[in-house]
Amino acid sequence: MRTYKRITLLCGHYGSGKTNIAVSMAFDLKKQEKNVALADLDIVNPYFRAKDSKEDLKKADIRLICSEYANSNVDIPALPQDMYAIIDDKSLHSILDIGGDDRGALALGRLAPAILEENDYEMLMVINRARPLTRDAASTLEVMREIETAGGIPFTGLVNNTNLGAETTADDVLASDAYAREVSEQSGLPLVLTTVREDLAAVLNGKVENLFPIRLQKHENL
Repeated sequence: MRTYKRITLLCGHYGSGKTNIAVSMAFDLKKQEKNVALADLDIVNPYFRAKDSKEDLKKADIRLICSEYANSNVDIPALPQDMYAIIDDKSLHSILDIGGDDRGALALGRLAPAILEENDYEMLMVINRARPLTRDAASTLEVMREIETAGGIPFTGLVNNTNLGAETTADDVLASDAYAREVSEQSGLPLVLTTVREDLAAVLNGKVENLFPIRLQKHENL
């Protein structure tokens, strides 16, 4: 288990794997807090959604906040009607999955003033060297600044989620460490987590700092 702020925001470029991390964090947070929500505010990608884990979340008594059109064939960039509970209900500890580029991050703008005023949040950039537009530190920083400007909330840390989907090996994760540390150095942000598939966690334990095992959703890359 890790220590959480009341609101944890996960942003990253399309395909970075933030939805899997968001779901796994919600289950981890539930071990510490009674009133937990997972909010899917990603209006960019209608296919890889937190709603895929709806039944598991319900069994764990984790509130799912998502668009009524999620996982449907209706391609409408709609935000969930109850998303304001995230800022209105101070007893609610929330994990937010934010859209994968500057356009998606615009959805965050409606909540940003209240989140900043309360100042009980962390804004994490999910980075993935295996994705075409974030293969090096310079391009990753460019995407990061675009999201930060659109969303209106500064990043507070990095999550290294470099992977090759189901083909990811422990060596792939270890090889990404230099990239993640370069992004950290150039951005001035701490590398707070390195995420891995649950089956790789035992192999990498002790070899990677701040290791965070995640479960895979169906339809979603790691």
